[in-house]
Amino acid sequence: MSQVVIVALGGSLMYDNGEIDQDWVDSASTIISQTASTGTKIGIVIGGGHLARENIAAARKSGVTDTFELDLVGIAATRFNAATFAAALKSAGVDVSENVPETTASATESLQNHAVIVMGGTIPGHTTDAVSINLAVDSDAKRCTIATNVDFVYDKAPQTNPDAIAFEQMTLTELQSIVGPPEHRGAGPNVVIDPIGVQIAIDNDIELALLNGRELEGLAKCLAGQAFRGTIIGVN
Repeated sequence: MSQVVIVALGGSLMYDNGEIDQDWVDSASTIISQTASTGTKIGIVIGGGHLARENIAAARKSGVTDTFELDLVGIAATRFNAATFAAALKSAGVDVSENVPETTASATESLQNHAVIVMGGTIPGHTTDAVSINLAVDSDAKRCTIATNVDFVYDKAPQTNPDAIAFEQMTLTELQSIVGPPEHRGAGPNVVIDPIGVQIAIDNDIELALLNGRELEGLAKCLAGQAFRGTIIGVN
């Protein structure tokens, strides 16, 4: 297979005030199209974002309390977002699989026949961070890029801690000391990188890169292997 890059796109990037942010979707699609035009295979994993939070909240309000069931609600939202993004890529002329893979194995198989695949969640207990890192393992990618709504990995949440320290480079072990042990936190929590995914990266020597997905120029540079504004998390 050609060189493979894996990118996790936070679902929050796709929404603005509760609606699909079409400008962002179109701009991100252009970047993916440009990267794919070089012959690079691209695996994209989309998070649930606003849709997942709203649907999970509605499920809880209706009386659903089981974490497994709430995860299924979140997974359905990620797959809707994935189908929406895949449709935008197809409109941009990208050779993208029209089916949204439901496993990383089927996604890897689809990459044999398409330039790009877009998927969402897989099974309860795995966030889309973990899915993207698993996809990197299955597809023999060396790095997984995580585009989210923060600029760097910080030692604590920058939204509530003005003195939070940003890291431009760190190791996977150092990252694990921040995010904690590989335990599932339930549907809907927002941590910088899912701790289960971090453990998968440690076990398989997958380098991670984290950046702000709203800064699309930085995403383009990262996917092209150029220097970008964000955090590189190297293997130990």
